[in-house]
Amino acid sequence: MTTPDTTPTTAADAPEAAQASSAPTDALLTLDGVSKIYGDLHALDNVSLAIPRGQWVSIVGPSGSGKTTLMNIVGAMDTATKGTVMLDGHDISDLTADELTEVRCRTIGLVFQQFHLIGHLTALENVMVAQYYHSMPDEKEALEALDRVGLADRATHLPRQLSGGEQQRVCVARALINYPKLLLADEPTGNLDETNEEIVLDLFNQLHQDGTTLMVVTHDALVAEQGQREIRLDHGKVVKETWHDHNFEQRASGLVLPGRDGDARSGKDKVR
Repeated sequence: MTTPDTTPTTAADAPEAAQASSAPTDALLTLDGVSKIYGDLHALDNVSLAIPRGQWVSIVGPSGSGKTTLMNIVGAMDTATKGTVMLDGHDISDLTADELTEVRCRTIGLVFQQFHLIGHLTALENVMVAQYYHSMPDEKEALEALDRVGLADRATHLPRQLSGGEQQRVCVARALINYPKLLLADEPTGNLDETNEEIVLDLFNQLHQDGTTLMVVTHDALVAEQGQREIRLDHGKVVKETWHDHNFEQRASGLVLPGRDGDARSGKDKVR
C-alpha cells in the first residue's frame, strides 16, 4: 500500500496542509472513502479528501491514474461504487441520474479539452444553451458572460469562425452562466497554444479571485503549479499533495507561465 506524501512545498504551508487534511467545516466538496470499481479494476481506491470553498486545486497523475474518474464523480456525471460524496452540504452519493443532472446544472460548471460547441449556433446561443437547464434563457446575462471572457464582439460568430482559444473561452463563459460554486476543467489548455493557454488560465485566476472553487485536471506541470494545491493520483489513490505559495492578488493583472520556450510545446497540438 502506498502512503500518501502530504509534505507541503514550503514549511510555511504546513499548517494549511494539516487543516485541509482534517476536512474543514467550510469544505465545498468532501470525499470519504470513495472507490469506483469496474470488475477487478479499482479506478478509484478509497479516496478521501476535502476541498474548502474558494480553493484552486490541480489534479495530476499518469494516464489511468483515476483523474477522469474522479472528475466524473465530483462533477455529478457518475456515482461511486463505495464511499460518500458531499457537495455544498448535500450527499450526492446515491442520487438518480435526473437528480445528478439537476445538481450538475445548479452547482457545477464544466470545461473540457474538446470544446463541445454546437456548430450551427452562435457563440451567444451556445452560452444560452446552458441556461435551459437552470432557468429561462437570458440573452443579456449570456452576453455579459461573453464579455467577462473578452468575447462580446464575437457573440454572433459561429464556432468555425472562432480560433481554438476563442472557442475555449466560449466554453468558459458557458460554464459560468449559471454562477457555479465549483468549476471543473479537464485538460482545458491541452489543445491551445501558449498565448491562448495564458488567456484561459488568467480567466481562471480571475474566477479564483472572485471566490470560485476550481478543480483543474491537467498533465502539464506548469499549469498544475498555478493552483494552490496539487493532488497527485496513481492507481486510483492519492499518493502526494503539494502546496504552492502564490500571491494571487499580484497575479490578478496578468498571468505569465514561467518556463515556456516560445512555441516549443513538446507533445502538444497547438490551436491558434
